[in-house]
Amino acid sequence: MSIRQTRREFLTASAVAVGGVILPCGIAQAATPKIEVLERRVISWKPPLYHGWPTLARRKNGELLLVFSGGREKHVCPFGRVEMMRSHDDGKSWGWPQVLIDGPIDDRDAGVVETAKGSLLVTTFTSLAYEAEMQRMEKKSLPPGKEKLEHDLLLLEWRAAHGRITAEQRQKEVGTWMIRSTDGGVTWSARYAVPLNSPHGPTVLRDGRLIYAGKALWKDDRIGVCESKDDGVTWEWLATIPARPGDDPMKNYHELHAVEASDGTLLGHIRNHNSPNERETLQSESTDGGRTWSVPHSIGVWGLPSHLLRLRDGRLLMSYGHRRKPFGNLARVSDDNGRRWSEPLTISDDAISGDMGYPSTVECDDGTLVTVWYELLAGSPNAQLRQARWRMV
Repeated sequence: MSIRQTRREFLTASAVAVGGVILPCGIAQAATPKIEVLERRVISWKPPLYHGWPTLARRKNGELLLVFSGGREKHVCPFGRVEMMRSHDDGKSWGWPQVLIDGPIDDRDAGVVETAKGSLLVTTFTSLAYEAEMQRMEKKSLPPGKEKLEHDLLLLEWRAAHGRITAEQRQKEVGTWMIRSTDGGVTWSARYAVPLNSPHGPTVLRDGRLIYAGKALWKDDRIGVCESKDDGVTWEWLATIPARPGDDPMKNYHELHAVEASDGTLLGHIRNHNSPNERETLQSESTDGGRTWSVPHSIGVWGLPSHLLRLRDGRLLMSYGHRRKPFGNLARVSDDNGRRWSEPLTISDDAISGDMGYPSTVECDDGTLVTVWYELLAGSPNAQLRQARWRMV
C-alpha cells in the first residue's frame, strides 16, 4: 500500500509546466522518480526502552553516526539521555549505543553533523515537560492489584529521578545544548549552550561555515539561523526568518532544518502549525549566505518535520513523517534547487499511530539511501528506531 497524494497534489490542473505539473495553488511539481525499498527493520538494541527523535549522518570516511534520545520509559519522562550508535557497513549492522549526555532532567531530540574540519557536533535540548505527566500519575487512583503495583513502582522511579536536584537547579538545566569531539567521537567536550535548537542540528556549507536553523527554545522563541565560523565552538545569531502575514512564528513555527543547494541557495524547512497550511512544511530561502531569508511559503507538502540532504548528483531530498493514516515516512526530490518538489516517495506506510517519524537520510557510495526514524510498534508500549535501505531506480 502506498501513501496517496494530498488533495492539493491530486487536484492537478490541465496545464503542464516544463518538467512538472502546475497545481491549483500555483505550486509547480517536479518529476517523480521510482524507488525500490530494499529492507525495513528495527535497529534498537534495547526494545524495553523508548527510543525517539533520531538523526543520521554520514562522515567523510563512510562511517554512519546515529544519535537519538534513549534510556526512556515513554514519550515524555525524566530519563531521556543522548545516545549514539555507529555503523561501518552503511547500516547493515550497528554497534552498541554510547551514552553521550545523561543530565538530571529529560535530554530530548538529538542532531549530529561532521564539520568541514572533521569535528563532530551533537545537539540536544532539555525539558521539564515530564513534570505535568508526573502530577497526573500522582493523582491517579487504582484498585489493589498488579497494575497498581507497577504504577506505584514507576512513580517511585520518577520521583527519585526528579529529586536528584532542587527545583532551582532543575530550572537552570533547561536549555539548548551542544557537545563537540575532535577525535572522531572518542572523547567529547562538556555540554555548552547554543542560541537555538532543532531536531536534526546544524548544516555544513561549502565555504566551511556552519549554519544552524532552529528555534530559540526557552528564551524568546525566535525562529532563525545561527552561524559558526570556528568549527562549532561558538555560535552567533545570524538572521531571524520573517513570518507570513497573520502567522504566529513563536507559537506555530517549529523544528527547522536547512541545506545548501547546488546553486548556493540556502533552503530552510519549517514545521508549521498556523491554520493556513497547518501541519505542512513551509520553505524559506536565502541567496546571501543566510543573512536574509524570504517569507516562508507553502510547497504543497503535508507532513513534518523535514530533513534536507543534497545528493551527489545535485538534487535535493527531503525526508519527513506522514502522521495521519496511512502513518509512515515519505521523501520528495527537487531537481531545480528547491523551486519544485516531486510527488511523495513512500519509505514506509505501516506504522500503527502518529507516535513516529522524524526521519533523516544519508546517501552511500553506491547510491543506496539509508533512512532512520522512530516508531511506536504494535505490541510494544515503547517506540523503537527503525531503518529503511532504499534506492531510486
